[in-house]
Amino acid sequence: MDSSARGPVNGGISFWYAHDGLPDRRPPLSGDADADVVIVGGGYSGLWTAYYLKKADPALRVTVLERSFCGYGASGRNGGWLYNGIAGRDRYAKLHGHEAAVRLQRAMNATVDEVIAVAAAEGIDADLHRGGVLEVARTPAQLARLKSFHAHELSYGEDDRELYDATETAARIRVADAVGSSWTPHGARVHPVKLVKGLAAAVEKLGVTIHESTPVTEIRPRHAVTPYGTVRAPYVLRCTEGFTAGLKGQRRTWLPMNSSMIVTEPLTDDQWAAIGWEDRATLGDMAHAYMYAQRTADGRIALGGRGVPYRFGSRTDNDGRTQPGTIEALRDILTAFFPALAGVRVEHAWSGVLGVPRDWCATVTVDRASGLGWAGGYVGSGVATANLAARTLRDLVLTETPTDLTTLPWVAHKVRRWEPEPLRWLAVHTLYATYRTADHREESLRTTRTSRLAQAANRLAGRH
Repeated sequence: MDSSARGPVNGGISFWYAHDGLPDRRPPLSGDADADVVIVGGGYSGLWTAYYLKKADPALRVTVLERSFCGYGASGRNGGWLYNGIAGRDRYAKLHGHEAAVRLQRAMNATVDEVIAVAAAEGIDADLHRGGVLEVARTPAQLARLKSFHAHELSYGEDDRELYDATETAARIRVADAVGSSWTPHGARVHPVKLVKGLAAAVEKLGVTIHESTPVTEIRPRHAVTPYGTVRAPYVLRCTEGFTAGLKGQRRTWLPMNSSMIVTEPLTDDQWAAIGWEDRATLGDMAHAYMYAQRTADGRIALGGRGVPYRFGSRTDNDGRTQPGTIEALRDILTAFFPALAGVRVEHAWSGVLGVPRDWCATVTVDRASGLGWAGGYVGSGVATANLAARTLRDLVLTETPTDLTTLPWVAHKVRRWEPEPLRWLAVHTLYATYRTADHREESLRTTRTSRLAQAANRLAGRH
């Protein structure tokens, strides 16, 4: 039986690891230890934090504890969008004023440049290509939302954002039924695993200690507890994002939201000619149950969306496997956007979890009294946000004097916990079922008005 008859590989962490290879695991913790800072979680947040701490103070003893291997979670499974989106900006504007939120947005814009610059300085070849981010509308209601979204982004100082009509959109990428788009230069395509592997190597070179296969079961002031010993440190920083619910006492802190992806076989020159996409901008849309995609360095399309959004009891997946129905749904989105790819083979599918706070606001915090800190709740925008969070954690740990980063409005933000089961399972599944129904109604009715169902879902989610 040939590979096309077998269907796509499902799981195996992600296509990015199938493409780049699973890493050899670093040794686990072998007993009690001491450090100046212990970081729980070996993804982007934890590794960037270790990097910036050691760059600022080379004598600092920094230890990273990772339950599997660095990049096992969202850092090794995401869609490869290095872009300037940040969760919770509008809420921060309401809480702290518009100018405070503008400062946060400008910091995110600069973060895209920062990641690209550090990758170059450290010799990390992560297939980075700065083509910006293009978000398309395919229905009248989506177009109305797109124009409102575009104006909203301009109000936060993004003066270099551009709005395109249907003809201008087609000149950049030929998405079926596209009626308009909005483009920002503050974005780049990245190979997630090449970035996380390169970053882990860079922090080790700086003298950071990384212990893999070392699950942290409990975090308490100045202690990170594992089955193999306890690491004591003045500061314990939690950087566990979608896996936070697995820690003692954290089950309702952030909800582990599932997102799934597929990747195609390499496309032919004729197929690319039919699509366009020569600038390799990352691609999204204005649907309520949105999609995200990139053109990979080796000529594939990697495309993602929600699928089954949440597992009962905040459970996480088994090494990235996703449901067959989700694979078909993502394939349907692919061919709806690009009908010329109706026969293209999907080679790999996988899923991962992202961290969602109850108010959908990303946060970064250090409590000096207890030595406990954390960063996360990125709601799917973590590739760049993790870098800004890490630099902010560095400043919060190393100085009590306010800095440009520690005075950003997301610092020390407090949010209530998620509801107990079965309420949160029912709420999340109802939420995304409602979003999908709203998208279908808008498409069939061809109305310019956003569905009232979607508005109700937004209120249920706590986004507004």
